[in-house]
Amino acid sequence: MTSIEETHRALHETFSSRITLPIAWRQHQLLQLARMFQEGHKLLASALNADLGRPTLESYFTEINTAVDRSLKAARDLPRWAAEHDVEVDEDLFRPWNPRIRREPKGVGLIISPWNFPFFLATMPIIGALAAGCCWVLKPSELAPNCASALGDLVGRYLDQRACRVVQGGVEQTTALLDLRWDHIFYTGNATIARSISHKAAQHLTPTTLELGGKCPVLLDPKSTCNMDLAAKRILFGKCQNSGQICVSPDYLVIPTYDDPGVLPRVVESFKRAYDSFYPSSGGALAHPESLSRIGSLRHFTRLASLLTHTKGRVVLGGHADLLSLRIQPTVVVGVGEDDVLMGEEIFGPVLPVLEVGSWEEAVRVVRRVGTPLVTYVFSEDEGVKAILRERTRSGSLVFNCTFLQMAVYELPYGGVGESGSGRSNKACMEEFSYVRSQIDVPMAMESHLEIFYPPYSEEATRAVARMGIEVALPESSPEHGIVDGKVCVKG
Repeated sequence: MTSIEETHRALHETFSSRITLPIAWRQHQLLQLARMFQEGHKLLASALNADLGRPTLESYFTEINTAVDRSLKAARDLPRWAAEHDVEVDEDLFRPWNPRIRREPKGVGLIISPWNFPFFLATMPIIGALAAGCCWVLKPSELAPNCASALGDLVGRYLDQRACRVVQGGVEQTTALLDLRWDHIFYTGNATIARSISHKAAQHLTPTTLELGGKCPVLLDPKSTCNMDLAAKRILFGKCQNSGQICVSPDYLVIPTYDDPGVLPRVVESFKRAYDSFYPSSGGALAHPESLSRIGSLRHFTRLASLLTHTKGRVVLGGHADLLSLRIQPTVVVGVGEDDVLMGEEIFGPVLPVLEVGSWEEAVRVVRRVGTPLVTYVFSEDEGVKAILRERTRSGSLVFNCTFLQMAVYELPYGGVGESGSGRSNKACMEEFSYVRSQIDVPMAMESHLEIFYPPYSEEATRAVARMGIEVALPESSPEHGIVDGKVCVKG
């Protein structure tokens, strides 16, 4: 524990020395981070396979290549993002004051990353911290030991150790880190641990970014011109990524059938065709393990197997679980109600429950009752349906006609709301590790404009100051708004 305290002290000394502030230092570290993933790609892909059984294609697509790309983009964008700039003001009086803002680093950050995407979900806050000019400690998850070891080795070789450190270990080390004062904490994981971290952070009034999870719904419109086979393929694609062990994985599917008994069979057949295209000739067993990640641990595997055992729904696709390899066949379960075990918590696995409802109004009510997720997915070509989902649901992101791939858009802020988290990642990560510092420079020559505000307050001065507000001409009141049939109506 002494080494953690020494690391903490050393990083604060580094930050105080101001070596992390120059743009050139930050860009160099970001380029070194990209180089680390380029030159260490074989080690990283091997670690992902050892810990998670991650298919090599997924390793490069979701983690290694993404880390390189975003490190390079951050280095490119950094001078513009960090530049001091003027602020436009309405009042003529304030323009000579030269109002400006600039972004300043918060200081020394603590990054706690998860096991399910051990490189991508560590790299995003690392990029944000480096771009902001912060020092940082990364605590990778002990549940992916090979990935944690690879990160510790490569960070030590490629990045400036005066400012960038990795601390290995489990609960004991994490607790010791959280007992110390940090300038920002960035945590990715589940809501239970997030509450403990928030409690610790509150003792020091430390700001936090919490990237959590939640049950991300998919809503499928069977009556629009939406291509059902393509929709099923894209939903299954999102569900199969890392075997559904992703906080943005489609968690459950809601279909407003309007009491048409033919809707569900058509949807199921579309899923079967999509499954056969992904895993041909698999039958009732697991085939093509090179295209399907393992479940992260025996405990998670047992939990998922138990959900499949106790659900009141009916398995119509998949369902095979192999204890030896810790793999579970992508599974679709129909006949699921809101009280089913599959609807109790985030599934975090390759199981997709399907709920049938009568209408879009009922679908919205289901989604709102389940909770506020990171993402709401909607498959529809109907603009009216899209408007309903925009206006009547709440989530960190709203994605139409695809799943998972919103993560590829670096420029889009990524994060939750309420139980699904706070703060933002992707490019917005740079803002999480910085704060906006404002400044003005009031000319001495403007003293004649300020004297009215100085004591002693005369009646004449009081009347003059009061007139500044009470005699302002007010605009007409705002028009009345309403929503009718999912459309915004303006009156007045």
